[in-house]
Amino acid sequence: MKLVVTEEQRELRDALRRFFADRSPAAEVRRLMETAEGHDPKVWAQMAEQLGLQGLAIAEEHGGAGFGVRELAVVFEEMGRAVVCAPFLATITAAAALEAGEGGHDLLPGIADGSVIATLAVAEDGGSWDPADVEARYEDGLLRGGKNFVLDGHIADLVLVAARDDDGVGLYAVEDASRLVRTPVVTLDQTRKLARIEFGGVPARRVGGEDAIRRALDVAAVALAAEQLGGAQKTLDMTVEYAKVRYQFGRPIGSFQAIKHRCADMFVLVESARSAVLNAAAAADESPRELPAAAALAKAYCSDAYFHTAGEAIQLHGGIGFTWEHDAHLYFKRAQGSRQLLGAPDRHRERLAALAGLTGAAATP
Repeated sequence: MKLVVTEEQRELRDALRRFFADRSPAAEVRRLMETAEGHDPKVWAQMAEQLGLQGLAIAEEHGGAGFGVRELAVVFEEMGRAVVCAPFLATITAAAALEAGEGGHDLLPGIADGSVIATLAVAEDGGSWDPADVEARYEDGLLRGGKNFVLDGHIADLVLVAARDDDGVGLYAVEDASRLVRTPVVTLDQTRKLARIEFGGVPARRVGGEDAIRRALDVAAVALAAEQLGGAQKTLDMTVEYAKVRYQFGRPIGSFQAIKHRCADMFVLVESARSAVLNAAAAADESPRELPAAAALAKAYCSDAYFHTAGEAIQLHGGIGFTWEHDAHLYFKRAQGSRQLLGAPDRHRERLAALAGLTGAAATP
């Protein structure tokens, strides 16, 4: 597998950094997190029309650009760096499920052009993202039951649902989301919206099986790990910059050995997270059999790395770092929310252990 960043990916990174610096400054993030929708529809449209982000990894025959998860990882890293408020993770996860499924490809062009916000609903009240724990039912063309912690479920136009029938777990598309009962969920991280959804006999059609759900969850784990990498890098950058300009006892605090060591530890975490993301993204594109283990490793490691660097950023900024007005808190809350999303780090480590052949562990996300 190729783990080298290409020149095209560097150019994509530069364009994205300029775009998000202009469209998603901290003041705009704070404004959007207080809104019910949680994103700016104009910026969402620009992401599709100017940059083609929604269709970046969708096949050309389905209206996309035909790139892979490597390029998606670059996008998510830059979005994590800017704490972008947008239903991008939800939509990309749904698109991955549709592409892996045997039906529903007719739904992909709407996602690719940005006209459709989509999401994948797997977890229920127990909080498990394991398809084996799904209890929602599909009978006679109708979905019954409910889902919880659904990414951007309150605004999604298309909801893909993991549900069970007599043959097992499958993937079902609810194309008329207006018939769903949707309730926003209060979360620590206000920059990412979650919702609870009740079906109560909503019409749906089958678009894939359990394999499509698992593939989508693995791609989502890689994407989220890349976003966590971007946030961790940003918290390291802001901490190093502060250590250069904050003086104590007549010298920059960055000259003190204790501060140097803590910044060095943050750097090691960030670079190790980068390696995990590069490996997982390459596996998604080139080695599907290796993806489950690579995705579990990346999600577990990047979750812990981001949480640690975000916490260190607050502490090393001193008194100002503990105030809500400081941007370090945006990253700390995003780090904590992302750590639990798609399964906590311990759950992914258990899965990695099972995939490595160790007994007593579950091999599902």
